[in-house]
Amino acid sequence: MKKILVALIILGVLGLGLLIINNLKGSKTTFQKVLLYYYNPDKDKDESGNIQCSRNGLVAVEREIPLTKTSIQDTIKLLIAGQLTEEEKSQGLTTEYPLEGFSLKSASLKDGVLTLEFEDPNYKTGGGSCRVGILWFQIETTAKQFPEVREVRFLPEELFQP
Repeated sequence: MKKILVALIILGVLGLGLLIINNLKGSKTTFQKVLLYYYNPDKDKDESGNIQCSRNGLVAVEREIPLTKTSIQDTIKLLIAGQLTEEEKSQGLTTEYPLEGFSLKSASLKDGVLTLEFEDPNYKTGGGSCRVGILWFQIETTAKQFPEVREVRFLPEELFQP
């Protein structure tokens, strides 16, 4: 009798284990839609056709990312990966991301101020004022889509300097 009882307990535990494993396999990741802002120079021209190097040229593209506690960081990392589709490129969207060696080191949000710390060992965020402005605008605008972000700061402060 004891052997039968032990066998039933073992079978019950195994069955419960299989049920848990199947439920874990069947669990689905929840995704959220985010916007990445890329640049279209054709949307950023004055009346004479000169490029203005302004936020007017930013165009949002939608992506889906897993819903996590680090959604802002995940979105910025996706932006600086610079993965435009062929269709987006054919619509005139451009980006200089990814920049060699450029990466997001950390992000912190306090009282509506998002501080993004980057690594740029190859100094790829420097250049002309038009270029660095657009690089800055892309990150800032992408970050500000999150309602809790009112201001964006960059570290080190030497980033995005002409």
